[in-house]
Amino acid sequence: MKVPCQVAFAVLFSLGASWSAVAQQDGASGNFVRRYLERILGESGDPAAPKFINYPTVAFAPETSWEFGVSSLYVYSANRDLSNRLSELKAFTFYTLENQYGIWLDHAVYSDQNEWFFYGRARYQSFPLYYYGIGRDSPAEVQSVIDGEYTLFRERLLRETWPSLYCGLELDFQALSRVEYLNVKEALPGAAMPSVGTMGSTNLGLGLGVLYDNIHNAMNPREGLYSEWAFLNYSTSAGSDFDFTTYIVDNRIYHPLQENTVLAVQLYGQFTSGNPPFNMLSLLGGESLMRGYYLGRYRDKSLLAGQIEYRILPFSFSKRFGASAFIAAGQVYGDDRAFEWKQFLPTGGAGLRYLLFPDKDIYTRLDLAFTREGNGVYIFIGEAF
Repeated sequence: MKVPCQVAFAVLFSLGASWSAVAQQDGASGNFVRRYLERILGESGDPAAPKFINYPTVAFAPETSWEFGVSSLYVYSANRDLSNRLSELKAFTFYTLENQYGIWLDHAVYSDQNEWFFYGRARYQSFPLYYYGIGRDSPAEVQSVIDGEYTLFRERLLRETWPSLYCGLELDFQALSRVEYLNVKEALPGAAMPSVGTMGSTNLGLGLGVLYDNIHNAMNPREGLYSEWAFLNYSTSAGSDFDFTTYIVDNRIYHPLQENTVLAVQLYGQFTSGNPPFNMLSLLGGESLMRGYYLGRYRDKSLLAGQIEYRILPFSFSKRFGASAFIAAGQVYGDDRAFEWKQFLPTGGAGLRYLLFPDKDIYTRLDLAFTREGNGVYIFIGEAF
């Protein structure tokens, strides 16, 4: 069974097109919607004022059927001081026609004068996982569909020790429970189920992180450097079901080419030693890095990937619309499959941008990515990286 790409249709991306139409409507309901859109999409008299938006989402994927959700975004600068970096709080909750559900909470919060940085995410969901196997030679067909309850809490507590240089603690808690294999291929019994963490596990990782970040607006970086170096140790003595260590390197450079164009480059690596369960291996794919691949289509102990994106924000003939073009390459490898330069998988694509919050310079993006195995469509607020 080959998995088609998931296509999400967000009402948010059509708000700009509907704004003018709603403005022509009469009646209380039309006036209410018009005022809401004007408050969200229009420029305010106070650029330092926080921005908040709620919007519905609709998606379809073969493992979930139709999915309905609500997303929320709150952005602000501490003490309404624009010299402080932009902080963001995100929430997303969903329910599918297959009785699946979940809630996601993300945050990147800077304190006054950017002294402290709290960066993390939380997840709780009952949601199926497509498992293809381990390694870059895993088959193109899904080996099993794994259902279960997934809990994640990842947090970084960092303090500025030098201008733009942050150091601190990192914590990662992940649990996969109530595991059920919905579709195990009888033709490949040896590859159908993972051998480590087959019926789920609970793991707690503690570690240290160093981050250099001089970017003012993380949702739309136009110039600067982001460089994160971290490690997390998961130990049975600290309550984990498995012993392993993960090292993470994430380097990003943003260079303005002209007044409204940006060249963005990212190099990312995740390297694991020890005995990690299958759900905590390095995963290739997703909506940020290696777009076009299902997150976890390829998984192994180590991942190395990079991407380059050219952004026009906005077009010279428009105040709100822009575009981007991107290419990326990555590979997973492990104990039985060494790193090889010729094994990089390519992906690339292009996207449209719409300036959602003019005061905050935040865009919503619609990206279309192409791979050797198919394509993907992504609609999100903020740039991919």
